[in-house]
Amino acid sequence: MDVVGQIRAKYAALAPEMSERTRRLWAGTEARALGRGGIMAVARATGLARNTVTRGLRELDEGAKVEPGWSRRPGGGRKAKTRTDRTLRRDLEALIEPATRGDPESPLRWTCKSTRILAGELKRQGHDVSHVVVAKELRGMDYSLQANAKTLEGASHPDRDAQFEHINDQARRRLRRRQPVISVDTKKKELVGSFKNGGRSWRPKGRPVKVNIHDFPDPVKGKAIPYGVYDLGRNAGWVSVGVDHDTAQFAVSTIRRWWREAGRRAHPGATTLLITADSGGSNGARLRLWKWELQRFADASGLSITVCHFPPGTSKWNKIEHRLFSFISQNWRGQPLLTHAAVVNLIARTKTSKGLKVRCVLDSRDYPPKVAITNQQMATVNIVRDNFHGDWNYTIHPRSNK
Repeated sequence: MDVVGQIRAKYAALAPEMSERTRRLWAGTEARALGRGGIMAVARATGLARNTVTRGLRELDEGAKVEPGWSRRPGGGRKAKTRTDRTLRRDLEALIEPATRGDPESPLRWTCKSTRILAGELKRQGHDVSHVVVAKELRGMDYSLQANAKTLEGASHPDRDAQFEHINDQARRRLRRRQPVISVDTKKKELVGSFKNGGRSWRPKGRPVKVNIHDFPDPVKGKAIPYGVYDLGRNAGWVSVGVDHDTAQFAVSTIRRWWREAGRRAHPGATTLLITADSGGSNGARLRLWKWELQRFADASGLSITVCHFPPGTSKWNKIEHRLFSFISQNWRGQPLLTHAAVVNLIARTKTSKGLKVRCVLDSRDYPPKVAITNQQMATVNIVRDNFHGDWNYTIHPRSNK
């Protein structure tokens, strides 16, 4: 049993015999014995507020002694929120378990149920609560944080920092001219079905979401392949969830669809598009199909498309990783991705306090792997390579004769 568990067991045995004051002094004694981090550990184990444990420590330092028989009169002290707000517990439980409550339209049906998000939604419903009160009520309702029941970068390239500076310079100049700048990448492929998903979410104690023991792909449901486009100038994301193969054709199809359904309206005066991407994967710097599909997109849109690749081994520096994908992962943590519709809904409901909004669509088309682009086809690509690392930095212009 860990330290928190030991304190919790002691508190459970002693609490019925302690007054408010002795409880506070006992908590202070335990915190002092633990040393650094003791206040937090005792608060977690007992459910007492950190201020209560701190006050107990302070009273011990001042030489406080327990007065035999002293106790607050019955009914004294601050009333519990559930005493003053009769519908709080009912509304909280409806948010935390909307599916079992028959409420598929709950505002938090497709979002991470952290205590802060729950408190925010309860406030919108008229309840005066903080995230601390929500956590206390959840524990009182016999809920606890639970997981489902289951990165190393490469070596640094010598021109890594210079390429970072080049990308930043290109992005700043384009944004100043009100030209679109996007960051693209494929998020980790996900198995669809009753499979473990990392992270924890609030559940009734002892009732984790049950998932498969083995991660063998479901032959019917298959997998989900989220390819994302993050618009740096607008803090907006677009994700296409593919069901076939993660190919360059799928990647550019996603970018083309983003431009057609969102980007074109958001950037009406655009003549160029800057894409920042990793050096590998479906948008790899060496892929002929990637450049061929970008040429087709440039011809159709009339945009001159500049691509800047991050050096090998630096994928986590790509903006989409920490401006979009990280929040998607937070939003669906601890939730099995049972269907493709669930994947799309969870991604689309991803929001942040900074204003991030995400659109997500399902792309059920086939994208065959290993499509070969001939030398003759490549010779028609209207590509201009940058003087600095032309293998990483290049512009594809529309062809006059398509």
